[in-house]
Amino acid sequence: MEYFADIASFWKIAVAIYAGTACLSYLIFALMAGVALQQHERVSETGNLNGVLSSTFAPKVTVIAPAFNESMSIVENIRGLLTLKYNKLEIVIVNDGSKDDTLQKAIREFNLEKVYYPFDYEIDCKPIRGIYKSRNKALEKLIVVDKENGGKADALNAGVNVCRSDLFMAMDVDSLIDREAVLKLIRPFLKETSKKVIAVGAVVRVANSCRIAGGNVSKVHVPRNLWARFQALEYIRAFLIGRMAWKKIDGLLLISGAIGMFDIPTVKKCGGYLKSTVGEDMELLVRMRRYMCEKKRPYIVDFVPDPLCWTEVPESLKTLGRQRNRWMRGTMDTLRLHKRMFLNPKYKAVGTLGYPYWMFFEWLAPIFEFTGIIFFIALAFTGQIQWNYALILLAFVYMFAVTISSWAILLEAFTFHKYDKPSHIGSLLFTALIEPLIYHPLTVWWGIRGNIDYLRGVSSWGAQERKGFSKKKTIK
Repeated sequence: MEYFADIASFWKIAVAIYAGTACLSYLIFALMAGVALQQHERVSETGNLNGVLSSTFAPKVTVIAPAFNESMSIVENIRGLLTLKYNKLEIVIVNDGSKDDTLQKAIREFNLEKVYYPFDYEIDCKPIRGIYKSRNKALEKLIVVDKENGGKADALNAGVNVCRSDLFMAMDVDSLIDREAVLKLIRPFLKETSKKVIAVGAVVRVANSCRIAGGNVSKVHVPRNLWARFQALEYIRAFLIGRMAWKKIDGLLLISGAIGMFDIPTVKKCGGYLKSTVGEDMELLVRMRRYMCEKKRPYIVDFVPDPLCWTEVPESLKTLGRQRNRWMRGTMDTLRLHKRMFLNPKYKAVGTLGYPYWMFFEWLAPIFEFTGIIFFIALAFTGQIQWNYALILLAFVYMFAVTISSWAILLEAFTFHKYDKPSHIGSLLFTALIEPLIYHPLTVWWGIRGNIDYLRGVSSWGAQERKGFSKKKTIK
């Protein structure tokens, strides 16, 4: 019993240190994000997007959108991409061996025909069966690639092989992109700096329950579905606080696969997307950072806090659990592949801050929390709990979580205010109150399952059921 009491004392100290470190880091991130957003607002007010649009020196950009079994939304999403504001633009849709009529719908709707289109397999990918372009000259910038199924990373590699530009914007074809997305993402690449910009990310928002028209979000609404609403809050917090803070200290390890712009020569030198991982977006950025550091080349990874992408998130626990399981396995795979970066000053802020943070507070956090809950139950049964201390700690953690989420909501309200009704803000604040009690425990469990599946060697994506934007109910 004395031995167990010693363990209990050690556990209490460990919990206090871990929780204190986590809370302090979140607080610092929240303050840094607020400062960074103010700076971005000032720059945006003086910036001129029309200058980029009309400039003859603006580089050509390729939008690459992999599509697999996207029959329900492929036409609507291609229409949306065709409305993007940028003169030197090509759009490459990669049909990754879809088993439904994704390709046939695109062919019919956009009057496509198979053409001769020379390219090289500079990056390894599955064989390309054909390349299609529209007979309509007004759709000259649209290219549809049909290839054997190889997964999202393989499809992106095929798109990079086909495109004829120095920059590409990677996205999910089931996402909706803001018309000014390319204009805003390309601005960091055009700044006069001695450092090479290798990648730029942007904010992703939840499109569930929004009004969709012409392939774009015409009216924003807080998701009606509770699970989607939890994710809407989670996305606001992660992008406006997490990504902005990491950009500020040059420690960003992840650009969302839903939207991001990359320097093609650097991507090719790094070998393109890794096909053996389910976290190809994170792994590529970490590998690009590692490459630039090892070659001793100064570089920048930038982030634009504008909400430029809207995506449909899972509305069922089963599908959501599969997604979070995959995210955890992707994180673990990236950290394993690049373990030499851990606390290595050679890799600057990414090695000394970014990697350790992701290791302790993204990968290991569910393990710490889950084992802590088990140990707490064991202590309760043996009468080792000091309930005053425990309840104060739990209350503090709960209030801190609610405060951070509320701060993220306020940042959104005072900057981009996409949720422009008081009822929207009220709904999100109520969600922040119940999230730690309902949603967070589930994310912990899904993280544990992700760890177990990774150790078991599970490498599948898992089925991702979608309703499709064309079928989505809209707010009138």
